[in-house]
Amino acid sequence: MTLLSFERCCAEIVAQTDALRSHARGADMRARVPSCPDWNLGQLLRHLGGAHRWVETIVRTRAQEPVSDHQINDVAAYADEDPAELDAWLADGAARLAATLREAGPATAVWTVVPEQSPAFWSTAFWARRMAHETVVHRSDVALTAGAPFAVEEDVALDALDEWLGFASFPEAYESTPGKPPLLGPGRTLRFHATDTEADADPDWLIDLTGTTPRCHRDTPDTATVTARGPLTALLLHLYRRPGGAAVEILGDAALLELWLERTGFWLQ
Repeated sequence: MTLLSFERCCAEIVAQTDALRSHARGADMRARVPSCPDWNLGQLLRHLGGAHRWVETIVRTRAQEPVSDHQINDVAAYADEDPAELDAWLADGAARLAATLREAGPATAVWTVVPEQSPAFWSTAFWARRMAHETVVHRSDVALTAGAPFAVEEDVALDALDEWLGFASFPEAYESTPGKPPLLGPGRTLRFHATDTEADADPDWLIDLTGTTPRCHRDTPDTATVTARGPLTALLLHLYRRPGGAAVEILGDAALLELWLERTGFWLQ
């Protein structure tokens, strides 16, 4: 379920990048990022800016097959960045991506990282949403490194959670494969409960793993095998294995939740 419009996602790419840039101002670009320990702050920012430019290329060229993503993870050379240059580069990349997405519109078919058996996700709408939330999560990394406060607007965080739960429905997340314990089985349900949403927001998600495929419901179950409860932003960070997720309380079968997180995070690996 998409809670944010295509236009809102485009706007959030720029807004979240601007907020991220404000976190980074005055910070040491050589500081190690605790949540991404292989990178310093400058390298993390190069990674995000590279992702913006990679997706902009995919959308602008209407790519129908994978595009080289070397600029996203090949950041070893950026060990000592000039903060002013990097700040301007980030702003330019986010603005270009948002403009290219808007020019293409939400329904243009392009290649995405989603498996081919999910053609409904092969669109510019997917990329607008994905890049909005990619920027949110990396903003948390920058805030953590710089010692800045981090918060996410409720509707953005709700949509980011829904996006993650959508990835859990792909076969890569739940199919039995050699060397991996099975995810589906009788009596296996997971509940995610946000403790700080507005009165008219639905604070609950139930993931039902008892059938042949995972099913996600937005309701309040009587019981669940494991429940993760906490502030909405903390729940989001918990899914992404970020330190802010430590505020989440786990009730029940923690091993099942850990397995589910491992399997649903396949697309980040």
